[in-house]
Amino acid sequence: MDYKNIKEKKFLINGGLGMIGSTIAKILAKHDAEVTIVDAMIKPFGANMFNIEKFKSKVKVHLVDIKNTSKMEELVADKDVIFNLAGQIAHNDSIDNPIYDAKMNYLYQLNVMECVRKVNPTAKILFSGSRLQFGKIINIPVNEKHTSFPETPYALHKQATENMYQFYHQQYDIDTVVFRIANPYGPRGQIMHAKYTIINFFIRQALEGKTILIFGDGSQLRDYIFVEDLAKAFINAAFVEESKGQVFNIGSGKGVSFKNMVKEITRLVGDGDFQHISWPDNYINVETGDYVTDIKKAKALLDWEPRVNFQEGIKKTVEFYSKHLNKYKS
Repeated sequence: MDYKNIKEKKFLINGGLGMIGSTIAKILAKHDAEVTIVDAMIKPFGANMFNIEKFKSKVKVHLVDIKNTSKMEELVADKDVIFNLAGQIAHNDSIDNPIYDAKMNYLYQLNVMECVRKVNPTAKILFSGSRLQFGKIINIPVNEKHTSFPETPYALHKQATENMYQFYHQQYDIDTVVFRIANPYGPRGQIMHAKYTIINFFIRQALEGKTILIFGDGSQLRDYIFVEDLAKAFINAAFVEESKGQVFNIGSGKGVSFKNMVKEITRLVGDGDFQHISWPDNYINVETGDYVTDIKKAKALLDWEPRVNFQEGIKKTVEFYSKHLNKYKS
């Protein structure tokens, strides 16, 4: 897509120091767009100042918590496009602390939307939902009409926020877009734990010569989308009028078994090993089954399709962490 009017718009990226937000910022900065990053700088969630090191002079950064209504109103007031990517990232942790998850993934998201409604209702606002909203998968590939029965508080609150976005679009004509995202991975993601961007964490383990644990026989299929492809989908949606009020399933459209994912990582790293273990109870209880995204709607309406195949994406990610591992592992 030709972002010919990009310099005429003001962009705000909420959660902009994480993997997805910083990649969006990197692309926008390359086109000399006016970019403001907002982040509460919660490092286990992925925030990392090193993510914007190479282009920090081209963006404005505000370390602000999204529950701070007065600051958020000030920051969203003059923006044309708002990427709302902030939130709690670990769906298993949400089982142990559902109230905290509800605050991070619904109530504080509602605060952002209310700020937009009050001070800037003509802005376009895009939200990062999750493929986990669907719960148990009935048929693949999974399109936007698939039933949604969330199995964790994390998924439930993501679904609630999607419903809230739809409500604000229908009641107030706010230009909302929701992405239900498959498994993202790539440069600039956190690698401190396996609760988000599992590929990134496994790459760290392989680089450190550790044994990667595979639950079950590893045959479960997942759809892994490279972060630059995901970022371009977000940016395209910001420029396409037909995206208004829409919900999109976003992924690579390809299924890769868990075992083959691990094998590709260890092959490209040239180190590390893997071991099969039984499913832990806190994982098997929320395992949704094979997942592959139907991306027909996104391709048709967003002038977008994934460009980086799985092998190339893993290679790019391995190369990144081979150079910058110490910036991300703690």
